[in-house]
Amino acid sequence: MKVKLSSMTSNGKKSKIFSSDEMGIIGNSPVIQQIRAIIQQIAPTNIPVLILGESGSGKELVARAIHQHSTRSKNRMIIVNCGAIPEGILESELFGHQRGAFTGAVESRKGYFELADGGTLFLDEIGEMPLETQVKVLRVLEDKEFLRVGGSTPQKVDVRIIAATNRDLGAAVKGGEFRLDLYYRINAVKIVLPPLRKRKEDIPLLVKKFAKEICAENHIDFKGFTPEALKAFQEYSWPGNIRELKNFVQMIIILEKGESITRKMVYEHFGQQETVDRNLLVPLNIPTDKAERELIYRVLLELRSEIAQIKDFLFSNLPASHKVLPSSLPVWTGPVRNSRIPVEEATIVPETDNKIPTLEKAEKELILRALDKSNWNKRKAAKLLDISERTLYRKIKEYDFDNYKKIQ
Repeated sequence: MKVKLSSMTSNGKKSKIFSSDEMGIIGNSPVIQQIRAIIQQIAPTNIPVLILGESGSGKELVARAIHQHSTRSKNRMIIVNCGAIPEGILESELFGHQRGAFTGAVESRKGYFELADGGTLFLDEIGEMPLETQVKVLRVLEDKEFLRVGGSTPQKVDVRIIAATNRDLGAAVKGGEFRLDLYYRINAVKIVLPPLRKRKEDIPLLVKKFAKEICAENHIDFKGFTPEALKAFQEYSWPGNIRELKNFVQMIIILEKGESITRKMVYEHFGQQETVDRNLLVPLNIPTDKAERELIYRVLLELRSEIAQIKDFLFSNLPASHKVLPSSLPVWTGPVRNSRIPVEEATIVPETDNKIPTLEKAEKELILRALDKSNWNKRKAAKLLDISERTLYRKIKEYDFDNYKKIQ
């Protein structure tokens, strides 16, 4: 749906235009001004909204602005990350369950839809939602009712849906990964957030805003940025978007102890980041699954370097009678039927071996290490790997790690 921008209300009176401070969306670029105007027009309605944009571009911020300027603002806004909840419990989390519906259901429990009744439900990363769950979400949108897991009585709800994703849902529909009917229902109004690199004129405003917040929170007496330093911020591509910018501002203010930030300081800290990016670059225009693999591989290589240094230190300080040749250390290559190989050993590669492990092998080793370190608590392991639990469950199934655990 295209939204016609207007500053007039339905009775013909001129409406107040909310400022960036009132809405919380900072920027004077034309695209951000247009997004603020769209939010102001659609916020008072109950129409579903789909927010698209790269990770870190501010999708949740837009959702909050819509809710805060709606007639539902006095009620709750519930935020659900569909990619962080395991597939097996997502339905129970969304719709709740009746007592005895499954093992461990000792009492009835409301789901996110009931908790958001009268308010807004923000379904972040909706592109990760399983097809079976999509059918039930569609029913809520159409009939405003649902059944709890294990229940037989329909529950009525009045909830506004705001969805967000960094995926191409059109391609997901064509690939059979997302329902076309649900796509049409949530896509009544679409807001596309540009990446930060495409609205560089907003960067100085964002830098100053983040600096003010960081200094107030940490009681830092900050002397500010030089004009040249702010230009340096605009010359960087910010692949992590606003989230990366905020983290960088926080880091440079704290490390420079509140001194006036110069262009040289900014580029010195950029240089530290570029060293990693240059050696282990993760392309931005690749599918999510492949990007996650690349990220895991980056982390593994960094871990290998650290482990090699520790190993060399320990090896050089061991008595001669206790030393073991590095070449004797085993490397895990798949499910082992006879005995368990410690994960710590599996990640050590002899320095005489100059071969780089395949991406699949590196991924297996790092996932196995995270599972071992978290005692096979998959939620903790996913956090260690910085991936969604659903992705981890898929990898465990793909690499048959559950069988590996059983034979330990």
